Amino acid sequence: MSNLTNVLPLADFDWEGYEKGSAQTAQSLEEQEKAYEKSLTGVNDHDVVDGTVISINKREVVVNIGYKSDGIIPVSEFRYNPDLKVGDTVEVYIENQEDKKGQLLLSHKKARATKSWERVNAALESEEIVKGFVKCRTKGGMIVDVFGIEAFLPGSQIDVKPIRDYDVFVGKTMEFKIVKINQDYRNVVVSHKALIEAELEAQKKEIISRLEKGQVLEGTVKNITSYGVFIDLGGVDGLIHITDLSWGRVSDPHEVVELDQKLNVVILDFDEEKKRIALGLKQLTPHPWDALDQNLKVGDHVKGKVVVMADYGAFIEVAPGVEGLIHVSEMSWSQHLRSAQDFMKVGDEVEAVILTLDREERKMSLGIKQLKEDPWENIEQRYPVGSRHHARVRNFTNFGVFVEIEEGVDGLIHISDLSWTKKIKHPSEFTKIGEDIEVVVLEIDKDNRRLSLGHKQLEENPWDVFETVFTVDSVHEGTITEMLDKGAVIQLEYGVEGFATPKHLVKEDGSQAQQGEKLEFKVIEFNKESKRIILSHSRIYEDEARREAREARKAERAAAATKRPAKAAREEQPVIQNQAASTTLGDIDALAALKAKMEKGEE
Repeated sequence: MSNLTNVLPLADFDWEGYEKGSAQTAQSLEEQEKAYEKSLTGVNDHDVVDGTVISINKREVVVNIGYKSDGIIPVSEFRYNPDLKVGDTVEVYIENQEDKKGQLLLSHKKARATKSWERVNAALESEEIVKGFVKCRTKGGMIVDVFGIEAFLPGSQIDVKPIRDYDVFVGKTMEFKIVKINQDYRNVVVSHKALIEAELEAQKKEIISRLEKGQVLEGTVKNITSYGVFIDLGGVDGLIHITDLSWGRVSDPHEVVELDQKLNVVILDFDEEKKRIALGLKQLTPHPWDALDQNLKVGDHVKGKVVVMADYGAFIEVAPGVEGLIHVSEMSWSQHLRSAQDFMKVGDEVEAVILTLDREERKMSLGIKQLKEDPWENIEQRYPVGSRHHARVRNFTNFGVFVEIEEGVDGLIHISDLSWTKKIKHPSEFTKIGEDIEVVVLEIDKDNRRLSLGHKQLEENPWDVFETVFTVDSVHEGTITEMLDKGAVIQLEYGVEGFATPKHLVKEDGSQAQQGEKLEFKVIEFNKESKRIILSHSRIYEDEARREAREARKAERAAAATKRPAKAAREEQPVIQNQAASTTLGDIDALAALKAKMEKGEE
């Protein structure tokens, strides 16, 4: 009660106004309105100002910017920031100070977009760590909302580990580092991996500093490539090269390990500067050569699988991790080396003979031709001199034909032993590669594994007969088959050929004989040893002309001889003159004939 008695009434209270329903004067109301308006923040449409979050529900966020009414923003505009709470300061964009309902309209999204480009560039320069909301997947990575800008997060920049499922990141808010901006196209690239790489680098240095060669560690298969397997050693990666996965040959690392598999590995080598660690898996097991049967020796037969093919040979795995090479020269007794692929292929199961075995060098050479008998072992019994055989033409040289009678047994037919009659310039004129040809064994060279063979020896030497047919001065019909600079080749009967020089090809009318003409030729030389017949066409009419000339002269001499005695009888007195000076050849012939006649008369 004492407190009530001490309260004094207001001297300027408007009792009349109170009775009328208003306790304040019009002037005081106006002043109060002005004072209230001064207490409010002055804002304009389209401004960006800071506000304070005063409440949050499932649909809306209420923000106070010091205006006469609070603004409401959809909660979806804050998806990038799931940690938003009452009392946080956020920037907002004033869309309208008062809508039809008298509500202040704000937008956080537009506020971010207004300053986002500046903030993104500033974050790149300062290497600031920013938050972003992963909106969705895209080709090669993710789309991230950063300051209201859609940035690209490459798949390789999500984590230091390869990501196999991108969808688990959609809808998450994560920290990123802006790594690249294209000012022309306004493209932004962010990285989450860059944030943890620095921390990992420190971990790697610490881990590598404690590593030792030969140390065995447990790791997890992180990635599998065609050349090897990456192992996570707990903050640092190491590589098991494909050759260090197994003692045997590995064509695909998936055959040995699988993703996320835990296994023990041994450190083979490491480089602290390059932070490279070489690991091994096969080194944790004994080498297969050490377990190879000690009784195995040269000459033994082994079975294995073809694992690698090359032109020069094939590698055979006779035991896991133990391989031997079959060189192509050990695949066949034939001296015609071919590609190893002609004999076998990868995956074939083969039997072979051990040719060499070096346990220290861990090398083994094998052969498969040794499974068959060497055809040259008893060559004299199988192919004696004078025996006839069928062979296949393998190759030509200028001096003969190489043939193969059977695999591993080769021979040479010299060009001079192809035909008795034909003049062969090159073996290709006589036969073809791949054709069969009958041969006679002339000589055996066992050391060089070569036979001397003949084809013409299948028949008797026709030159023994030709010697009696193509005698010198005999005339034969022939056809000019080839014209050469030095003369022409003439085909005669019995398949034999002769040769005529240009001067012996002149016909009776003075023209030169041409290729293809069939004429008569006279044999002017026959050489059995060199198998040579020299012919002449012109000699036929030339000899005929000489013969006719001789006969004409002989007739003249005979006529002169018959006239001279009659003339001597008519003349009564002999006239003896200097006969030695005036006697002619005709006179001498006539005198000789007269003398012979007189001697016959006397008889």
